[in-house]
Amino acid sequence: MVLATSTEVLTLEETAAYLRLSPEVVERQAIQGSLPGRNIENEWRFLKSAIDDWLRTPNSYAALLQQIGALAHDETLAELRDSIYRDRGRPEVDENPDA
Repeated sequence: MVLATSTEVLTLEETAAYLRLSPEVVERQAIQGSLPGRNIENEWRFLKSAIDDWLRTPNSYAALLQQIGALAHDETLAELRDSIYRDRGRPEVDENPDA
């Protein structure tokens, strides 16, 4: 197991300096889930490697497509989707969208 060194884990202020943004912008993006980070007892922490990966990704849509591609052959997804809609008590597709 490889442990992260202290230089690989950044604080909110260190991440803001690294990205050349204000801490408020970094925190807002992290809260919205746009920027990869973890809030641990009201203290934000960011993996530098995750920030670097995030910067390399053209946009969140491209990242989502990569994740979906990884699940393309998962045989359990259809049953999972069916069970979600069954639990919600409604069909997957709204049969009367104009109502």
